[in-house]
Amino acid sequence: MKKSAWTLLKDKKEDIEKFSKDYISFISFAKTERRVIEFVLERVKEREDLFFVNNRGKSLAIYRKGKRSIKDGIRYVAAHIDVPRIDLKPVAVYDDNQAKVALMETHYYGGIKKYQWVARPISIVGVVLKEDGTKIDIEIGEDENDPVFTFADLLPHLARKAQYTKNLGEAIPGEKLDLLIGSYHEEEENEKENGFNIKKYILDIIKEKYGIDEEDFVSAELEVVPSGRAREVGFDRSMIGAYGHDDRICGYTAFRAIIDAKDPKWPSVVLLFDKEEIGSDGNTGAQSFFLEYATLKIMEHEGIDVNPLVLREILFKSQAISADVSAAVNPDWKEVHELKNAAILGHGIALSKYTGHGGKYGANDAHAEYVALIRKIWNKNNVPWQPAELGKVDEGGGGTVAKYLSRSGIDTIDAGPALLGMHSPFEIVSKADLYSAYLAYKVFFEEE
Repeated sequence: MKKSAWTLLKDKKEDIEKFSKDYISFISFAKTERRVIEFVLERVKEREDLFFVNNRGKSLAIYRKGKRSIKDGIRYVAAHIDVPRIDLKPVAVYDDNQAKVALMETHYYGGIKKYQWVARPISIVGVVLKEDGTKIDIEIGEDENDPVFTFADLLPHLARKAQYTKNLGEAIPGEKLDLLIGSYHEEEENEKENGFNIKKYILDIIKEKYGIDEEDFVSAELEVVPSGRAREVGFDRSMIGAYGHDDRICGYTAFRAIIDAKDPKWPSVVLLFDKEEIGSDGNTGAQSFFLEYATLKIMEHEGIDVNPLVLREILFKSQAISADVSAAVNPDWKEVHELKNAAILGHGIALSKYTGHGGKYGANDAHAEYVALIRKIWNKNNVPWQPAELGKVDEGGGGTVAKYLSRSGIDTIDAGPALLGMHSPFEIVSKADLYSAYLAYKVFFEEE
């Protein structure tokens, strides 16, 4: 336990670098959950041995046949592909006639630290559905020739009362996260009787360039995300910094694992869920019946009698990894970790018997027999791994999709890479932990 993954994988350095390069391309592109599904489906459709169930382009089940019958159970690896972000409101564009700027109203999604989002370049990525059903894909700010947007922070000279006397959670209220999108206005002597309308000017640009009317924002899913590509971090280039590691890193490694697995012993399924960051609600989240629906479709695909009892028997015999990230020891904030049970960067995939908060509330808490099986599989295949908890007992905590998988009778445990700066616009992961997660999920599919 807690051995350096770099040492255990010293013969795999070239593989780690190649895998990391591929991942950087993915995470730089996959700025929304829809884009994750788009990326994955493009590659899944090339494989005749893969069957998939697509749920509204936001969640996905990928199935690969194993040597054992599906009636013996399925091995699932489940990750979520939504990430903390900021969304545009339905009535988005407005102008401030005193400040002479145009802005967009936003509503943040999931657990963000709002102060991390101000005074940085911002992109807008997503889709707009027009009334006639036409879908317009939007990406503004990712190309170096694109304009970007920003949330303008308050200068320190005037922040003493407005911000400095408040705690971090209150210093930047959600309603003050208005996206700066324009400032052009004509001189007053050239203005018409009612003045130059900045809002109309911006909406005209949007209409001309993207074909979007103001009302179209009501039927849009436009996400405000940090601009720019993922980057290697450190003089030694041992880490990757990116937006969205939590939890697209697990979605990517799981997807690669099911594709690359050699002769899987078990029927294998990768589940990619939406909405985990806001409680796994909605019909694309893990609390929906998508798991059961996808499994029924797989049973139908395999010619197995589709009835509730057979489904329940399969699920009760199944096993799962809830593929989600953990917290690496932060060198500047070690006091929030219980160091004997905390994940360390570069020491392999973090195995969490339970998550939850306080007295394990909201946790799945895997059975000892199942933990032993996972240990056996990983140790047999020299997978770097480490046990981990998410902070001190009374410090905080967090949840995953594990409890929603387990309520169907599936043995489930949490496992994923450990991150620095989780939920920030620039999360950090070790390349060795990225590759360890891929290996861990891959051998889970391959072994008895």
